[in-house]
Amino acid sequence: MKYEHSCGCPANWKQYNHALKQRGSLTFWMDEQAIAKWNNTERSGRRGRSQAYSDTAIATSLMIKGVFKLLFRALEGSLNSLFRLLKVDLKSPDYTCISKRAKTVEFNYRLPSHGQAAHLVIDATG
Repeated sequence: MKYEHSCGCPANWKQYNHALKQRGSLTFWMDEQAIAKWNNTERSGRRGRSQAYSDTAIATSLMIKGVFKLLFRALEGSLNSLFRLLKVDLKSPDYTCISKRAKTVEFNYRLPSHGQAAHLVIDATG
């Protein structure tokens, strides 16, 4: 939708203003299965403690890190804040856990384009 006259000034200030405000709109939604798969429930079969967070949790964390260009510490705080806002009983992996597991977890992620809005869906498929 074009909001400008040929001179470059907005044709409809109300629509133009609304479109500018919508650029900052943010919606998060988490699938119930993704919530259930956040924590790791499988034993590694090796000595020592099993990993507390699933590969899905680490991959999701890394995607959010990439989308919002966050540092690891800021990512941990953002995820915990997000879970509180969503009223989801989850906890973010700590920043050192995410950093270490980032080397071993495989996931497909492309840097977001600078065009249309990016959509991030967190579901059980990973």
